[in-house]
Amino acid sequence: MAKHLVIIGGVAAGATAAARARRLDEGAEITIVEKGPYVSFANCGLPYRISGDITKRSQLILQTPEGFEARYRVRVLLNTEAIAIDRSGQVLKLRGPEGDTKLAYDSLILAMGGTPVLPAIEGIDSLNVFRLWTIPDMDSIQSYLELKKPSTALVIGGGFVGLEAAEAFIKRGLATSIVEFSPQLMPPADPDFAALIAGAYREAGAKVITGRAATRIDAVRGIVTLDDGSEVAAGIVLVSAGVRPNLDLAKSAGLEVGPSGGLAVNEELRTADSHIWAAGDMIEVVRRSDGKRVRIPLAGPANRQGRIAATNALGGSMKYVGALGSSVFKAMDYTFAMTGLGEKAAAESGIEFGAAIIHKGNHVSYMPGYQEISLKLVYSRKDGLILGAQAFGKADVEKRIDVIAAMIAGKQAISDLAELDLCYAPSYNSANDILNMAAFAAQNELSGYSRSVSSTSALAETASGKAFFLDVRTRGEHGKGAPTGATNIPLDELRFSQDQLPKNLPIIILSRAGFEGHLALRQLVQLGFADLRYVAGGWLTLRLDPDYRHA
Repeated sequence: MAKHLVIIGGVAAGATAAARARRLDEGAEITIVEKGPYVSFANCGLPYRISGDITKRSQLILQTPEGFEARYRVRVLLNTEAIAIDRSGQVLKLRGPEGDTKLAYDSLILAMGGTPVLPAIEGIDSLNVFRLWTIPDMDSIQSYLELKKPSTALVIGGGFVGLEAAEAFIKRGLATSIVEFSPQLMPPADPDFAALIAGAYREAGAKVITGRAATRIDAVRGIVTLDDGSEVAAGIVLVSAGVRPNLDLAKSAGLEVGPSGGLAVNEELRTADSHIWAAGDMIEVVRRSDGKRVRIPLAGPANRQGRIAATNALGGSMKYVGALGSSVFKAMDYTFAMTGLGEKAAAESGIEFGAAIIHKGNHVSYMPGYQEISLKLVYSRKDGLILGAQAFGKADVEKRIDVIAAMIAGKQAISDLAELDLCYAPSYNSANDILNMAAFAAQNELSGYSRSVSSTSALAETASGKAFFLDVRTRGEHGKGAPTGATNIPLDELRFSQDQLPKNLPIIILSRAGFEGHLALRQLVQLGFADLRYVAGGWLTLRLDPDYRHA
């Protein structure tokens, strides 16, 4: 008899699961139950339709029920909600256009994704308040912009969707503000990279407010009041304050929820029920960098999980090894990308880690198109294994992060990265890529050859008088901004000015980007100075520290 596979949820994981299932078993009866009016659409592309980058709405609709039937012989039930699972009888109770019905299954895949969180804000149900999660959400925003023509926009939430929506509003000419409750935009990023992201939006004309919450929306006045009493102009409001996994159905069926708040599954993506699998934003997975079980609600992992869940639901035995959280994000004219653990996440996991920070060009400086990249490499001090990386810049950022993602998956160390043979030609790279340079810096730190210090520690130690702050930038660079208490002796004058340096205090060396600080440190070591460290990332990183103060 034909096996009946039912998939609850379309879009990423569910639609992928259905297509994979048909490729595996031409005789299976496959049904997708989708609560919304669209079964497969590019939700990651919604902000770019609002901005005008995507000119045709139809480009976002990836598959229709008719298309699924014609190509895959998959039945799609739109506008239909699964309201109960009878696990013992293997029957779903559905509620749709034809009322309540029942649907039997042999195997069931839950791919129900998540739902945007709407915080408790007075006036959040106003007509000028929107979220951006589905095609109808996008259509509503488009209609409001065209009919009401607001001149100001406020985005509540500084994560991926919120910032992409902010960019869309900016591109449409709206005076745009971003309010984020946490101390920084893009909460998964480390604070220094979050500061770079905020700078990109301010550079584009946006107002960025962090550490504040919206308390009241006044649609009539076009004003949003914050928790400090201040007001922000908001002709249109986009709320993107996080996403919660859709677990009500799973919980009511008695399926286990993991410690991260996602549905618990094993390495085959099977739930506690031997006939039920799950995939996508609703599940928790293993984070490959440290083995912790977390939620990683991203499209790439969701699609791969859908493929594996379908395989196993039809009798296969594929294993899902977990995800790194690799992601890339367009921040106006810049790109931010990350994979694995940043410093913040490594500290939360209790890992003894180190971090190398490099600012270097995407290729040699004498070729047209040169753009500087800021990159942080996080590694284990115990065994040198690569844990993660973050990068920011205008060109070729994501390809560096892709390399690191591959190396983490291969359990490789900084010694492997130091010797990694990457492509070089002047138009594409430098002879030593920024990744090689980051590995060199990490090796130098671990061996004690050239020790670094974080900007936060450097500022704290020098402010308390526990260390001498030496700025080896040029006098022109020093004059454009320098930390309080720093003594400027340019690198090229250092050999002849060593008598100005104390012998009884540790010396912390500040350069523009970190590399010149390493050069100064090695020079002073050979001149007899012992307790030396340079600021990782130099002034380009130090200036982003919240404790940084101008002289």
